[in-house]
Amino acid sequence: MTLTVVIFLATYLAMAVGRLPGFRVDRTGAALLGAIAMLVFGEITPDAAWAAVSFPTMALLFGLMIVSGAFAVSGFYAWAAARAAALPVGPAGLLAVLVAVSGLLSAVLTNDVVVVAMVPLLVQLCLARSLNPTPFLLGFAFAANAGSSGTIIGSPQNMIIAQALDLSFVGFLRAAALPSLLSLVPVWAVLVLLYRNRWSLPAGETPDEPPPAVPLDLMETAKAAAVTVAVVAAFCLTGWPRDLVALGAGALLLLNRRIASADVMKHVDGNLFILLGGLFVVNAALAATGLPQHAIAEIRAWGLDLQHPLSLFLSMGVLSDIVGNNPAVLLILPYVQGGDPELIGAALALGTGQASNIVVFGSLAGIIVVEEAGRRGAPISLAEFSRAGVPVSILNMLLSAGWLLLLA
Repeated sequence: MTLTVVIFLATYLAMAVGRLPGFRVDRTGAALLGAIAMLVFGEITPDAAWAAVSFPTMALLFGLMIVSGAFAVSGFYAWAAARAAALPVGPAGLLAVLVAVSGLLSAVLTNDVVVVAMVPLLVQLCLARSLNPTPFLLGFAFAANAGSSGTIIGSPQNMIIAQALDLSFVGFLRAAALPSLLSLVPVWAVLVLLYRNRWSLPAGETPDEPPPAVPLDLMETAKAAAVTVAVVAAFCLTGWPRDLVALGAGALLLLNRRIASADVMKHVDGNLFILLGGLFVVNAALAATGLPQHAIAEIRAWGLDLQHPLSLFLSMGVLSDIVGNNPAVLLILPYVQGGDPELIGAALALGTGQASNIVVFGSLAGIIVVEEAGRRGAPISLAEFSRAGVPVSILNMLLSAGWLLLLA
């Protein structure tokens, strides 16, 4: 038991600080090493490890990432970014457009793929217009997290939540969509206030040449859109297993005579699957010790009931900014099932989605934006991210908390 706890704590320490202290091992590597250590030292059997990994969840995520990747290779994301950046509006208006585009696309497609596909081009388009990229990139990241929390297909953690709680697409939408949509307004308002006198590119900086954009393929975009509509319709109107629907949709898009399957697969985040698989195993090994169940009982004795939506919402908000939103969901989800599943699901999704803008490492979207911006010559410091992210998250947490109290 002691060794299990040590491996678990070391794994989640890496989740919190971004790497395994003293080693060049990132979050994904730490999750993989944690799972391997549990197996090698006999803290979990191979059969139990395989059983711990939720393959329906992995299949759902995999299939939907292929669907989202199809929009990238068809040139849709590049087209959307270019059209939005070229609109004849001022900086505040352009920010509003990008926040809306990010939030709405992230609600329908996987937010991480949307961010990966569009951010590099947005940096260059802002520089070409002599605009400071920082507020626009922050707005895009914050809106991706906030907007994606309203649907089961918006983010990896939402897919995990929906599968574990067996939530319907419409039920999840009913419980989480409205605060998710309204949360885009504070994202825009806070950034307009903070950057009202800093829209322009600092003197002396010159824009780089923009990366070559993928030309828009109308036929492939239409095909991806039709498949997406069919997937959502199947989720809403049928009882077909969502993982099989998503896999079938992904297979249909991979079967293509014009676009290589390898090009679509480049947009599937393999590191995320390794991280999730490793954490499934690490968490299962700890659960077998009985310690988490005992800890939950003690927490309830202290007056914090994680079955109550508001308590769960606030707890998930704090935990997301310590270990990240996906690990937070995997860690807590097995111990909060019960009660009203739609309320529990909304509390989990809104807590992880709205609070994860406080720090860069609260979400994959935040990490992607900061890393891509740095690579494209528009670095965003951790302090700059949190300076805007803290007020955005506080306002959106208050909005979502009020919504959950109204539903409870």
